[in-house]
Amino acid sequence: MTTAVGERTLEILKSANALMEGHFILTSGRHSRQYWQCIRALEYPEFAEELGCMIADLFSDDEVDVVVAPALGGIVIGYEVARALGARSMFAERVDGDMTLRRGFKVAPGERVLIVEDVVTTGGSVREVAALVREAGGEVAGFGFIMDRSGGEADLDGPARALHTATMESFEASECPLCAAGETEAVKPGSRK
Repeated sequence: MTTAVGERTLEILKSANALMEGHFILTSGRHSRQYWQCIRALEYPEFAEELGCMIADLFSDDEVDVVVAPALGGIVIGYEVARALGARSMFAERVDGDMTLRRGFKVAPGERVLIVEDVVTTGGSVREVAALVREAGGEVAGFGFIMDRSGGEADLDGPARALHTATMESFEASECPLCAAGETEAVKPGSRK
C-alpha cells in the first residue's frame, strides 16, 4: 500500500529523473536493471528540504540528538533531516575501506543518533555507521531513508523507516542474467568505487 508520503516521494524522484534503467552495480556489489540516483532530486534545494522534513517527521518523537549519514549519498539528506529535527549533522566516510568518523566529528556517550541514507538495499553501509555510533557509546535511535529498495528486508538492528519502500530485483554478480546475456556492460554510479 502506497502512502501519500510515498506517492509524493516518487513524484519528486521521477520529476528529477532519479530512476535510471540499464545494468548497474549497486554499492552492495549486487547487480540490477534499475538504480535510484536520489542525488538527482537532492540537486534541487526545495526537494532536499521537503524530503528531509518528511524523514524528520517519521522520527519526530524519537528525541534525536545527532544525525549521522554515510558519505557520499547520505550527506545532503542527512543534513536536511538534522536541520528539520534541530539536531547536529555529521557524516561517516571510508578510509582504507572502513567507515570512520573524521574531521573532528564525535558522538558523545548516551547521544541518540539517527542514521540517514538516501537509498538502502542490503543495509551494509548503515550497519557500519551504527557500529561506529555504538562503539562511541551512542544509542541508535533508528535508520531513515528516502528509498528502501529492499522491500523492508534490509537486516537492521533498530527502527527503520523509509519515505518509499519497493522490492526491486537485484542479483549476485555471479548470477546476473544481464552479465550472462553480455549485451550491456555493468556500470557503477554509486559512491563506493
